[in-house]
Amino acid sequence: MEPVYTFILMVLYLLIAPFALVFIWAIYYDLSTSEIPPGIDQPLKLRILHWLMLVSASLGKILENLCFCSQIHFIRFTQEGKKLGEDPKLLIKDLTFEDIPVRVYQPRESKPERRKGVVYFHGGGWMFGSINSYDHVCRYIAKESDSVLVSVGYNLAPEQKYPSQFHDCLAATVHFLKQAEDYGADPARIIISGDSVGGNFAASVCQALVSRADVVKPLAQILIYPGLQAIDFNLPSYQQNRAVPILYREHVICSALQYLNKDLSVLDSVMQGCHVPSDIKTRFGKWISSENIPREFKARGFKPSEATSFLDEVYEVVKQALETTFSPLMAEEAVISHLPKACIITCEYDVLRDDGLLYKKRLEDNGVPVTWYHIEDGFHGVINFFNGFLSFPSGKKGVDSIVTFIRSL
Repeated sequence: MEPVYTFILMVLYLLIAPFALVFIWAIYYDLSTSEIPPGIDQPLKLRILHWLMLVSASLGKILENLCFCSQIHFIRFTQEGKKLGEDPKLLIKDLTFEDIPVRVYQPRESKPERRKGVVYFHGGGWMFGSINSYDHVCRYIAKESDSVLVSVGYNLAPEQKYPSQFHDCLAATVHFLKQAEDYGADPARIIISGDSVGGNFAASVCQALVSRADVVKPLAQILIYPGLQAIDFNLPSYQQNRAVPILYREHVICSALQYLNKDLSVLDSVMQGCHVPSDIKTRFGKWISSENIPREFKARGFKPSEATSFLDEVYEVVKQALETTFSPLMAEEAVISHLPKACIITCEYDVLRDDGLLYKKRLEDNGVPVTWYHIEDGFHGVINFFNGFLSFPSGKKGVDSIVTFIRSL
């Protein structure tokens, strides 16, 4: 029997050793590149989460090099999860709105009046995330806020290029606004929401609906640590949190370039701000500037960026990133002033924190009411981890803030 046991051990070694090496590399990479500030929620657990994400990306790259599958598809597979089982409090249906997959969550308990409706756009850096991977978040929001929630499965990059994702989100929203009563929702009480790039879509959709006369205007918008501009990647939060898991500064720019289907070779130039013409800096600098960030958010260290030379060839590559469907912070005041009331959620240890703070100021300066929740120990993506094994109390704060705002409307 010895040869059999030897063979089994060899097979196990061949299966386990590569994974062990990848895991060791992930730990080394995390410890050598990441910066986890002392005030962050459960730092060790965050490191473990980051290690798992790095392992997924590394295994995906290995499989891609072996021609088994692309790295992107492998990461999607590991993140996908599955639709949870029946819920005694929710009626859940998978449908399509204008050929776009959606999942509708309706409270089972009957009510004499129509409920509020919530449209939710998931995050994931334009390339990741799905209806299934956000199923636990959407169920919680629908149940706790007693709302009809529509989770939108917009098409992902790089298969679908900018701005198709925005158009998917807009089309699904318009469909629901017109058909809300069929799902027990009041069309006059619809809230547009999303996290990360989903928050970007939510802001852009609300702006697009300002000029639409064929639908009822949304009651409110909920923007959860949204990315809203591509002019300045050296704001205080980008400097302070540039290497805080799970979203590094360079990953934001890299994902944006892949979404736009552009060459990654311009990444460093974009990070330095060489892609922004002087006229755009002058025009939008009053809105997108570190001067508009409250002093307390610069306490962890901030160095004003030095002036950089404009490179026309870089601008030509990334100029679409300066459109309002990509950078809604750049919208004109005539649009901003007509937006619905907002709830903005930011996290202290998030590179996108200041995008939310700047949009908050723009909205308030134009008379739009804003409810702001700041998670002082939170990091980017934390609401996805409000329950389960890798859960964070700051994630629960985030989802409960969403529910509190919806119930207050």
